Amino acid sequence: MKLILLSLRLLCLACLWPVTLLNHRFPNRRKNKDVYLGEHAKHRHPGRIDHKLKKQDSTKSLLIKTEQLLRIEEHDFAMRPGFGGSAIPVGIDVQVESLDSISEVNMDFTMTLYLRHYWKDERLAFPSGNNLSRTFDSRLVKKIWVPDVFFVHSKRSFIHDTTMENIMLRVYPDGNVLYSVRITVTAQCSMDFSSFPLDTQNCSLELESYAYNENDLMLYWKNGNDSLRTDEIVLSQFFIEEFNPSSGLAFYSSTGWYNRLYINFILRRHIFFFMLQTYFPTMLMVVLSWVSFWIDRRAVPARVSLGITTVLTMSTIITGVSASMPQVSYVKAVDIYLWVSFLFVFLSVIEYAAVNYFTTVEEMKKMKKGKLSRFDTSQAMAFDGCFHDTDIDLSTFPQLTDLAVEPPMSSQNSIVPEAPLTLGTRLRKTPPLRHHLQLLMSNSYMIDSYSRILFPLAYLTFNIIYWSIYT
Repeated sequence: MKLILLSLRLLCLACLWPVTLLNHRFPNRRKNKDVYLGEHAKHRHPGRIDHKLKKQDSTKSLLIKTEQLLRIEEHDFAMRPGFGGSAIPVGIDVQVESLDSISEVNMDFTMTLYLRHYWKDERLAFPSGNNLSRTFDSRLVKKIWVPDVFFVHSKRSFIHDTTMENIMLRVYPDGNVLYSVRITVTAQCSMDFSSFPLDTQNCSLELESYAYNENDLMLYWKNGNDSLRTDEIVLSQFFIEEFNPSSGLAFYSSTGWYNRLYINFILRRHIFFFMLQTYFPTMLMVVLSWVSFWIDRRAVPARVSLGITTVLTMSTIITGVSASMPQVSYVKAVDIYLWVSFLFVFLSVIEYAAVNYFTTVEEMKKMKKGKLSRFDTSQAMAFDGCFHDTDIDLSTFPQLTDLAVEPPMSSQNSIVPEAPLTLGTRLRKTPPLRHHLQLLMSNSYMIDSYSRILFPLAYLTFNIIYWSIYT
């Protein structure tokens, strides 16, 4: 009986031995199966597809295959292609995405663009049955040679890195390479503000190799004038008249000649903004200063306050325009308009000062003669608001005796009596300028009358000349 039991135990051990041996060789098989059944119990078929893809994916082996395919470890990519031979041609293609800002104060502009380089590096050639290219990101760019193009006269620039660095590298089986990068650059633009704000600015973005002169690297526009493309760009203060590429050479005394590419664009400023903010308010202030010519010359507080208000307003406008402009050493077109307008406003204040002074002198003379002892100035206002001497009631004063007219001397020094002047007699002799000035000083109200005509005519003439020159 014991022999039978022992035989049964040996038989059971013989049957369990293969299973135990299999578990020792594949210890994770049961665990993977449990995980698979636990996570994908409700989605059996997708779970099987993911497990199958997971078996096929091998990032590490693919990277090793790519580096081996391009033979990166076999070459020194610190040297340019064809080192020791002729210059390597590098084609450039640019697509301007936007002109972000243009600053007159800093004299610069900010541009976002796609910069593409084209060249051939036979060290990167690889066999391909279907002749398809391979595309990589910035991680492979650091391991091969790329052109060292930089922006001349740039102040700031950066490569966009959201969500990854915006760099693309495409390698073709024959060794041709396309290297594209998205850049935002702030570059200098030498602006001329002589005609501001009726000006047109010419700016350019310049590209050049930093280390390789024309003997090692030749930059050129890949497709000629079609190498520069732009999206629809709308600016708040400027209208883009033209975008064109050009090329040239730059010389440095220590390193030699370098190929340089230019992205030229012409900007014409919109005048409507400055018409609303500067020119129209200035015109209104000048016209407002003329209102004082219709106010009674005796109303000192009204005319003085109006004149001071217009002067201070013009000063504020000039200060605001100057704060938004660079401190240049020449006169701008807007400066000419503002300062001439300021001169008209200032002259209107001086005009009233002259009227008030001559009126005071006139009154002092009459007071000395005793003509104004009983005169009430509140009764000396005409219907048009101006003071006239004809409004004074002089009936209480004695009439002046007729002045004797001195007879002229004849050619024989004899006195020839002249017939007395009768009604309607006119003097043919033209009165001199001094006589007109004395008449104007003795009748100061006439200064306001002339100013009502001369000031608008002079300002209108200035505007015609100004706009005909700068437009």
